[in-house]
Amino acid sequence: MAGGAPGAPSPVPSIPDVYAVVYEHVPGDDRPEPARPDFTLGEWTPSWTPSAHAAAVGAVRAAIGRGDVYQVNVVGHASAPYGGDPLPALRRVAALPGARYGGVLAGDGWALATASPETLVEVRDGRVVTRPIKGTRPATALGRRELLASAKERAEHVMIVDLSRNDLARLPGLGPVEVEDLFAVRRWSGLWQAESVVSAPVVGELDLASLLRALVPGGSVTGAPKIAALAEIARLEPVGRGVSMAAVGWVGPGHLDLGLTIRTVAVDGSRVHAWAGGGITWDSDPWAEVAEAEAKLAPVRTALAAAVLP
Repeated sequence: MAGGAPGAPSPVPSIPDVYAVVYEHVPGDDRPEPARPDFTLGEWTPSWTPSAHAAAVGAVRAAIGRGDVYQVNVVGHASAPYGGDPLPALRRVAALPGARYGGVLAGDGWALATASPETLVEVRDGRVVTRPIKGTRPATALGRRELLASAKERAEHVMIVDLSRNDLARLPGLGPVEVEDLFAVRRWSGLWQAESVVSAPVVGELDLASLLRALVPGGSVTGAPKIAALAEIARLEPVGRGVSMAAVGWVGPGHLDLGLTIRTVAVDGSRVHAWAGGGITWDSDPWAEVAEAEAKLAPVRTALAAAVLP
């Protein structure tokens, strides 16, 4: 985003900033491949300790108290050494239930897998749509009730919906922006998450570059106001987000569909990298935010570990 502060360097610099594949879709078997006996996975090492993560949450709350920001999404990173062929393991990640954008990309010396449930932007039938996700609870009956009843989660979510509305409203080629669905509870793997649908009709000239400048990076992984939130992110996060919190998807005739790369892992030839975080507001509890990030990362770690044969 123009004017946003640059963050820390990516831990996976071998992955290019932009990567495109031209392909023809053919029917196939999308089930995960069986693990191969040469895949191994070592111990995970976080880029910051739980205490440092909690301290970053406290720093965001202090910034909110000063009036610098209203909300900041704080993201942590962890990595683990691996051996053998990682692609079957990455396909297990991509097949996690609830993934609207599930797939694997691979290049020279790198690969990534995403199991993202979140739409950054879709353009179809003359309409632009974004589906911000904010608010998480365990996928139990109690968790669903807690999410629906949480004033903190709803306030955090509505802030990001307003940010998404403002991002779309900046584009001159769009008509009136509307919220089609607000705080709908969806399931991703073992979690409930709250999703809204924000859209606007295309009424004039709209090009891809302008659309991406308005929406990238996504509001649900930055905060509000967005540029001020990016400054806090650059100040607090010890490791760059790399391919996480970015975009992956496809472009076709009259159709664009890009998912936000949450629930994403990357490999660089020697280590597996994963990221997870959450939105911080004044009402956030630092240790609850640390636990939420770990809950989001847990299904990804489990999918990778399941590819390791005894």
